[in-house]
Amino acid sequence: MKIIVGLGNPGTKYETTRHNVGFMLVDHLADEWRAQGPVKKFNAEVFTGDLPGAGPFLLVKPQTFMNLSGQTVAVIVNFYKTEVTDLLVIHDDLDLPPMSMRFKVGGGPGGHNGLKSIDVSLGSGNNGYHRLRLGIGKPDRGDPADYVLKPFSGAEAKLLGEVMEIGIQAAKSWACEGISKTMNEYNKREVKEE
Repeated sequence: MKIIVGLGNPGTKYETTRHNVGFMLVDHLADEWRAQGPVKKFNAEVFTGDLPGAGPFLLVKPQTFMNLSGQTVAVIVNFYKTEVTDLLVIHDDLDLPPMSMRFKVGGGPGGHNGLKSIDVSLGSGNNGYHRLRLGIGKPDRGDPADYVLKPFSGAEAKLLGEVMEIGIQAAKSWACEGISKTMNEYNKREVKEE
């Protein structure tokens, strides 16, 4: 069972914000992979399906708000007795340029409260889960906490569709081909304004 969790905040107030790119990509995956759902369980919106070449999958949007995402993730991982290497967490990343993406295995949360929550909830020794970091850049000035809760700029919004398309391909590669091949293929990709 492959579990893909997109991080974000529930509610229309947040749905187009930078902090919600994880939710956005999960929605695109659900459409592209013709997933069933969402159903509300595990304090999340959960889509299910079967991906040729990968098998059964869950697409998950925790409804706990970002800072408590780990509660949902831990319950699902434990319920399905899933190895953390079959878990992909998709999240925004201030340390990557806007519209870039990088896969990563384990590591620290880097100041991301959703990742901090997941690390605490899964417990020590279980942070080797896989991550798809979607770059949102850093603000030139002001509070990063305010920046992540604002919508993408006009220029960024124009590129967001392409990022989602590449993200769909990248997630499929992760599920079907594994993390090493996927990192080699997709960690070099950049989306640039024409």
